Amino acid sequence: MPKYLIERNIPGASTLSAKELQEISAKSNEVIGDLGEPYTWVTSFVAGDKIFCVHEAESEDAVRRHAQAGGFPVDAIAEVAATIDPSTGHGA
Repeated sequence: MPKYLIERNIPGASTLSAKELQEISAKSNEVIGDLGEPYTWVTSFVAGDKIFCVHEAESEDAVRRHAQAGGFPVDAIAEVAATIDPSTGHGA
């Protein structure tokens, strides 16, 4: 299934409380459960005024449906073409 990197501009994101982050997470989980299609939220990173999310979905449209149903902003979506890490430099 394709993997997408999603950029969400949320002023003050890095100052959200643990409770606020829990509420956002719970809403995302609820929406995923109601989508009725394969969809996986892999992880998210909170940095400054942004939240960067990694999701697996069948299409960019599915990512947008998730965001709309949850009331989450979507400022950019990019399909991940490849993943690299330090081990990539060692070859396979």
